[in-house]
Amino acid sequence: MNSIRLNHTDVRVKGELTVPGDKSISHRAVMFGSIAEGTTVISNFLRGDDCLATMNCFRKMGVKIEDSNGDIIVHGKGITGLKEPKDVLYTGNSGTTARLLLGLLSGLPFYSVLNGDVSLNNRPMSRVTDPLKLMGAQTWGRENNNKLPISIQGTQLSAIEYELPVASAQVKSALILAGLLAEGVTKITGKIQSRDHTEKLLQQYGAYLSMDDNQIIVKGGQKLHSANVFVPGDISSAAFFIALGLIVPGAELVIKNVGLNETRTGILDVVRAMGGNVEVETIRRNGEPFGNIYVKYSDLTATEISGAIIPRLIDEIPIIALIATQAEGTTIIRDATELKVKETNRIEAVVTELSKLGASIEATDDGMIIHGKQKLKGGQVKTHGDHRIGMMLAIASFICSEDLILENADCIKISYPNFFQDLKSIVQ
Repeated sequence: MNSIRLNHTDVRVKGELTVPGDKSISHRAVMFGSIAEGTTVISNFLRGDDCLATMNCFRKMGVKIEDSNGDIIVHGKGITGLKEPKDVLYTGNSGTTARLLLGLLSGLPFYSVLNGDVSLNNRPMSRVTDPLKLMGAQTWGRENNNKLPISIQGTQLSAIEYELPVASAQVKSALILAGLLAEGVTKITGKIQSRDHTEKLLQQYGAYLSMDDNQIIVKGGQKLHSANVFVPGDISSAAFFIALGLIVPGAELVIKNVGLNETRTGILDVVRAMGGNVEVETIRRNGEPFGNIYVKYSDLTATEISGAIIPRLIDEIPIIALIATQAEGTTIIRDATELKVKETNRIEAVVTELSKLGASIEATDDGMIIHGKQKLKGGQVKTHGDHRIGMMLAIASFICSEDLILENADCIKISYPNFFQDLKSIVQ
């Protein structure tokens, strides 16, 4: 558990950078390439700890995956070609890996066990195992199938109609994968307006999904074919540099080739509502859109964030909270109870750590209230083992009047292995 000392007072922030590939898409590209027929080539894959955990899980199930000349090459086994792993499938800190694998493995004819790190093993899994049980899945886990480790005896699944109680891309994706293996037609309704990388990518791999604003329909027994996948830069990683550009006087940044999927761009809507000087140049519009983001220092005003936009920026709320400390007025974040079941309780962690730095911020049952404009003073803070809390605090060091000491900074490698190198590249 390493600690680093950061002091960025009186520095100039200017330049351009390219953030790593999108974590959500990288996970899915490996998963779908593994169960497709043929060879998939993935470019700009995120080599963070979470995505490497996904890759290792599929290698344990007999998939040949190569890292060659900067690309990931996946030699697909077909949707029923995976083999029973001889060892536990270790998913690390990755909820995406664990929850999507629960959906896939429940419909394959072998036994497997999923386990994660201490943090992941305390995150809820019943939101996936409960609907899978309705499809006939056989799983056994701690706390009545709610916590990892979970063992799975794959079986023939039956299609269901299921209404999602929470807007969760991971739950939705697990049920779509289970639906591909089930007998019949699976219909998913309810709160389906979360990130849609699974739907977009599966279509690229040849799956047919019927989708509208109210439901997703998946027919069982489909086969997937290989694809070439370009992974755009992760907007959740870009968010930290968007914040940096907005809150450091005189800052000017260009962030290149960032994913612009509309289910993920809530942070752009929020910072514009706050008066942020952010412009977007779209390079590709079809499939997974991406483009360049231009950011300049801005005089910001408070806003209210709630309702339908929350699923579009749930991972960006920690850095939005930091931005809000530098906005005139009081920013209110509501309807974000999902933050409590992330890598840590992010409501509690954000409020605790920013308060140490002198921010006027308070937690609510479903979000937080941030009073601006605040001067931050520096001090000793903790990541809580959460990569997004760690990066948020590192950005905070640029507006602190004293040194910031960041404990357990290594967890940032989960999603952004070269974060500090990229940060250094734009500091003058």
